[in-house]
Amino acid sequence: MNVGDAASRSGLPAKTIRYYEEIGLIAPARAANGYRDYSGDDIHRLAFLRRARNLGFSIEDCRQLMALYQDRSRASADVREIAAAHVTAIEEKVRELQSMRTTLQKLVHACHGDERPDCPILDDMAGAVPGGDRAASRSA
Repeated sequence: MNVGDAASRSGLPAKTIRYYEEIGLIAPARAANGYRDYSGDDIHRLAFLRRARNLGFSIEDCRQLMALYQDRSRASADVREIAAAHVTAIEEKVRELQSMRTTLQKLVHACHGDERPDCPILDDMAGAVPGGDRAASRSA
């Protein structure tokens, strides 16, 4: 089947499928005319990649997971290690997002939100320049 059909069946855009081929995640057969010819197995691999990416795995993680998926002699501990590392990264990202939310909530609460020009939100951002001089950065 062609890339349009593969896109419909896998749920991925054709552009993404071509990119996955370009970086070596998939390797569809080529028809006699040189066009890509996606098989049912290719569609299954594409759906696998779509699900892994939707779970937030990086391209390199997907490459490793795909290799493990295709290796019937794999140890499940190898898969678990990749997934556990990803959970740790997600937990760190959640902590970062919660911290950002808390900071922004405090700043929004401190902002009068009226016609006055003073703005604690902008003042905080301006003061966050590492090693920067707030007065110098305002006059620049």
